[in-house]
Order: sequence, then C-alpha cells, then structure tokens
Amino acid sequence: MGRTPRRARRWRWASLFGSTALAVTAGGALACPAGAAGTDVDFATHCIPPAVSGLPPIDGTTTARVSVDTTSPKVGDTVTVTYTVVTAAAGNPTDLALPADIMTPTGKVTLGGAQSGDITVAGPKKNPPVPGKAVFPSFSMTGTFTVTKAGRITLSPGDYTIHTSYILELDTPCTVITPPAPVSQTITATDDDPGNTRAITLGSASGDPGARVTVSGSGFTPGATVTLAGRAGATQTADTATVTADARGAFSGSLVVNDRATTGIVAYEGGAWNPDRGAGPAAYAVHDDTPVPDGSQKLTTTVTAGTLAMSQAGDSVALSAVDFGQGGASTGRLNTVTVKDFRGGPAGWSLTGKVTDFTGPGAKIDAGKLSWTPACATKAGSPSTCKAGSAGTVGSAGATLASTPNGTLTGGQFTVDAGLSLDVPAFTPPGAYSGVLTLTLT
Repeated sequence: MGRTPRRARRWRWASLFGSTALAVTAGGALACPAGAAGTDVDFATHCIPPAVSGLPPIDGTTTARVSVDTTSPKVGDTVTVTYTVVTAAAGNPTDLALPADIMTPTGKVTLGGAQSGDITVAGPKKNPPVPGKAVFPSFSMTGTFTVTKAGRITLSPGDYTIHTSYILELDTPCTVITPPAPVSQTITATDDDPGNTRAITLGSASGDPGARVTVSGSGFTPGATVTLAGRAGATQTADTATVTADARGAFSGSLVVNDRATTGIVAYEGGAWNPDRGAGPAAYAVHDDTPVPDGSQKLTTTVTAGTLAMSQAGDSVALSAVDFGQGGASTGRLNTVTVKDFRGGPAGWSLTGKVTDFTGPGAKIDAGKLSWTPACATKAGSPSTCKAGSAGTVGSAGATLASTPNGTLTGGQFTVDAGLSLDVPAFTPPGAYSGVLTLTLT
C-alpha cells in the first residue's frame, strides 16, 4: 500500500479541524428580516465536535438574539422568528482559511409565558471565507410558529446544530448548558374572540319536586333555540325545556324540575350539551319531601362550602452563589406551597407568580433572568387534578406556577413547588442581591 503524500495528509486534517470549528461557531453574515430585533443575550454553550476531528468538547459563551416580524400578533397569526448567533464561542483554530458556503445551521427557539414549546429554525448553506485564526462571522436561522394563546410570550435562543459539507459530512451539536437561555424577545398576543360569554341565573336555588324554576340567560346567539336542562352531577336528567334567544341574545324561560337527584341547571345551543356553546351549571337542589314512615325519624345534614386558600413552608430562599467574572446559574428551590380548595363549586384555580429586579451593591439583575421549573402534586381523593405551569421565565410580567381546570365539581388539596434558576451576568459586582417573588392565587 502506497504512502499518502505528507502535504495531502496535512491539508486533509487541517481542513477537518477547520470545518469542525466552523460547525461550532460560524456561519454566513445574514441580515435579519424587517421587524423587531430582540436583545442580545449571553448563555453558556456546550458543543461536541465530530469524533473524527480529535477535538475535545468546547464550553464557551454564545451571544445571540431572537427577532420577530411582529410583536403584537393575534391568536391564529403566524409569526416569523429569526435566531441570530451574534458572537460565536470560538474562532478558526487553524492557520488555513476556510472556504465559503460549507455550512448549514439548524436550531430551536424556546417559547415561554402564555405559550410553551420549541420553534424549529434553519439557515441557508451560506458563509463567507474565514481567514486562519480569525473570528467567525455571525449566522442566522429562521422559522415560524402559530400563536395559540393570548398573553405575553417570551422567546429564548436554544440549542443549535451545524452541518458542514467539506471533505466529510459532519454535524456538531451545541446545547445550552443551563436551559432555558435568557429571554431575548417578548411579544404580546391578543385574541379578538372574547370566548364564551353565555351566562344564566335562576329565579330560585331550590324547590319542591315539580316546581317551575325561572331561568334567565344572556350572551347567546340572537334567535337561537336554547335548551334548558337539569343536571344530576355530570349527567343530564329528563327535565328539559326550550326557549328562543331574542335579538340581544337574551332569554327568560322556565323549567319544571321533577328529578330529585338534580344538582344544577344548564342552558345550551345545539342538540347536546357543549360547554363552549352553553352556560352553567347553576346550582339547584330539590327538596326531599319523602314521607317519614310511622315510628321513624328523618335525619338531615348540611355540607358547608369552605374557601380557597394557600400557605407556604417559608418566606425566603437562598440561591447558590456564583463567581464574579464567570456568572451563570444561581439555583435553588421554591418553598413548598400548599393550596386548599374547599369551595365545592365548579371553578378551578390558578396560582401565578411574578418577581422584581434583584438589587444589590450599585447594580441590579433583571427580573427576566429568573426562570423556574414548576411541579404540582394532588392529594389522593381530590376531585380536581393539579397541572404544573410551563418551565420558563418568571419575570416582572409573571407566569403560571400551577392550576386546576373548571369542572362539574372541583376541589382538593395540592402541593406546589419549583426549581429556581437566576442567570447572573458574568461581571455583576460582588455582593448580596435580593428580589421579591409574589405568588397570587385566584
């Protein structure tokens, strides 16, 4: 077998090293589309070069921004997102120049706040030549997402991968060491649809079997036929009647209630109950008029509704220290919050939190640097099931920590906590910093 010429072998390995470094940090200098540019943010990045390169993993700081074509979308709109790596974590480690147009970047942008999930973004196969030992230019990737919820939506740069086509086809994944990365862009989505505004009231909350109950409604479709019906828990009874909504979507009708198991009354449009096209249940009870046999005694009792309340295991959290010049994640855990919902009605609850800026010796750490990973547990036997909020930024605008949905019968006891992470900038002046996290239960 003949020997590979020394010059060819040196060129091949130098090229592989060069393409690896480009995969970690480089790309074409692409202009961002018209729209709202986000804030440049720094985050620690861990990149794994292809094994063939022989290079160890690279831990460095990436500076990036997320831009959008609109900061005020409506629910249902498609938003175009551009993820730009402004300053890469490393440069070309070789003395050889790298050729143009050898890389294709892909990545993701992380959503938080009112909407969660990841947006897939990709860039074109385009980059300028990079001189030996030079700093790589920035690169951009674009993608889209559909707005599904109204409210404040945050966008943070996420993991990215560079595919290089130079001598070999190679991939270099780069991940955010402490996700999510800081928020670079925030949009506020609105919803033109006010949702279901239908409502009913009853003329009385109880009656004897066969009593006629007045039902008044508003917010229904003008001219629609509306069914009035009794409910026994989650089941509709045989007690029904129909009315017609007037030109304002209002009505007043009556329903004869015979079923002694009735616990509420609903009103709805269409052929069957649909919570999106109906209202209720409004609580209603049928008097028990069953005769007491001779020699017997009738026993009655009352279950009294309670309140919605919360308590917490403590009122202070000491986050871990970080080093001046390095910064990074200052972590800890939220004191456990106990929620007791003893109201016994159809309404769920929502526990939200918001935080102030962290102030210290002549400086501050922005509230948007605090993120959490919520968790929620439901006590056995509770009618409702607790749902933890999405992991992401808390900030001064706030985010949901936990909630339970509306239902026919809700309530129970729940424990809520969260992992906390404050992204401290590298050269924050030394000293103690504090902020106030306020929790609100509704």
